[in-house]
This record gives sequence, C-alpha cells and structure tokens, in this order.
Amino acid sequence: MAKEETSSQISIENVEVALTKAEKFIEDNKKIIIIVASVIIIIIGGIFLYKKVYLTNKEDEAQKQMFVAEQYFEKDSFNLALNGNGSYPGFIEIIEDYGITKSANLARYYAGISLLRLGKFEDAIEKLKDFKTNDLMIAPISLGAIGDAYVELGKLQEGVAYYVKAYKKNNNEYTAPVYLMKAGQVYENIGEYQKAIDTYKQLQKDYSKTNDARQIEKYITRASLELERKSSTQK
Repeated sequence: MAKEETSSQISIENVEVALTKAEKFIEDNKKIIIIVASVIIIIIGGIFLYKKVYLTNKEDEAQKQMFVAEQYFEKDSFNLALNGNGSYPGFIEIIEDYGITKSANLARYYAGISLLRLGKFEDAIEKLKDFKTNDLMIAPISLGAIGDAYVELGKLQEGVAYYVKAYKKNNNEYTAPVYLMKAGQVYENIGEYQKAIDTYKQLQKDYSKTNDARQIEKYITRASLELERKSSTQK
C-alpha cells in the first residue's frame, strides 16, 4: 500500500510540475501565442470568405456569361462559341476571366471540342488535357476526343493510347464500344493486327448487343487475314 501511495504522489507531483511549466511558458509567450492564434483565425476566416463569397459570386457570373456560348456550341457555331459575339464572351474568354471556377473548367471541354471540329488539333489537345472531370459520361468522351485529335495529326500511337484510356474510363454500352472500335481500326493502320483482333473480340464479347458488335465479325476477319499475310511474308 505504501508503495502505491508513493507512486501516486510522484505521479501527481509530475503532473503539477508539467502544469507549472506549461503555465510559465504561456505566461512568458502570451503575446506571441495571441498573435499566432489571431493570424490563424484570420487565415481561416479569409479562406471561408474566399470560398463562400468570392468564388460563389464568380461561379454565378461565369455561368451567366457562358450561357450564350453554350447555345452557339449546340448549334455547331464553333467560332462564335469560342470567341463570342461581341456582346457575350466565348469559351476562351470565360477560361481566361474565370479560370478558378467550375464553369471555366467546363469551358475547357467545350473549347477543346470546338477546336477539334475546326481542325485546330494541337489547341484542342491542350484544352482537353486541361479539362478535369469525374463525370462518367464526359470523361471518356474528352479522352476519346484527344485520341481523335492525335489521329488527325497522324500521331497514331498517341491516338490509340487515348482511345484505350477512353474505353477503360467507363465500362458502358454508349462510349466503350465506340472507342474499342476506333482503337481496333488504328491498330490495323499501324500494322498491329493481333492487338486489333483482340480489341475487336473484346468489343464482340463485352458489348454483344450494340450496333458495333453486330458488324464486328468482318473487322475480325480482315485483321486476321492481314495478320496471316504479314506472318507469311516474314517467313
């Protein structure tokens, strides 16, 4: 019992000493602690105001400004969609003026697709690579559009790599078969016939009810014949 009481007394004394040292530290550094705490509060408050007030206002403004550009995009008026009509800005100006907003991020997608349609493939790639999204429909389309731009530039290896990324991004019957088909065709164009066959067969197996799958047998046959021809010439 005596040992337990002694241990308890020592523990209490240690706590008291620690508290005394802490109190002394606080007393000696009171001004610094107050300043640091005030700065932290100001920073947190500033961040809160920035997100809740400034960004919210910017987002609302960007959405209103982009409405007309979106209408031009839907009508395939891609030059007006990109550059505006003099009264309302186009996607390029939205990106420049509201770059931190979600609307400006979406404008990068619209701008990338518009530039692709206008044949400005390098610029399209730049804008689409800057676009960030987790949307399971738009994400594969944006990746596939980058693939289209690379293919148009004759950079087939880069193009097929993005088609592969596009169909892997979302395993659905709307976008995946499209990019599997495109990937297979590019593999054929660059002479990688076995990869083309494997890609076509994957489309046939995983998306058997789609239109692309219904006509895929002729592509498999064509790639198979080319593979046989290539193999025979190499012997």
